[in-house]
Amino acid sequence: MFFDHKSKPALPQQDLANLTVTQSRLGDVLSVSGAAADFADIDFTVDRLDGYEAGNRRWIELSGAWRDRRVYLEVHNEDTPTVIGNFDNRRLTLDELGLNEDDLAQMDQRQNPADFFDYDGKFWLYRFSREIGVFQTGATVGRGFYCWQFQEQDAKRFLIIRKFEGEPFSASLWVNVEPADISVFRST
Repeated sequence: MFFDHKSKPALPQQDLANLTVTQSRLGDVLSVSGAAADFADIDFTVDRLDGYEAGNRRWIELSGAWRDRRVYLEVHNEDTPTVIGNFDNRRLTLDELGLNEDDLAQMDQRQNPADFFDYDGKFWLYRFSREIGVFQTGATVGRGFYCWQFQEQDAKRFLIIRKFEGEPFSASLWVNVEPADISVFRST
């Protein structure tokens, strides 16, 4: 009875040919089809994977280098996964947007989705503002910031303004990304 031992059940294997962006991890290579301004694919290795939370909602942000700049994908894994991307890495100031801190405070107090402002000849509709916690990969303690999100009227772009304590306001433009347009290649 030397060989009479119970074998462990096999763990289910991931289908590496059909990974989704919600299954991404550090070291994976992501390819976003036609997302560059010149319609090239954006290919990058995930070297940062940060967790975010606001109330009971949680999501991740994947980041890596592409064409000498940092690119980001914000991935919400709810009933239907949603993804937005920041591919130009441009940072805007409140002055450039024609806003000031008091404007943001008033919108935050009202929490009114009918609020908007005009920037670059477009109307940007208020969507939400709230405190958000971010937890960097490997960190046991998070960091908080305040966030305002606006959506371009009749478009798929978002303007996100973040304010970390002791730092200036920083705004960036994000675009909707179809999860099916993202290929994930697992690192070994």
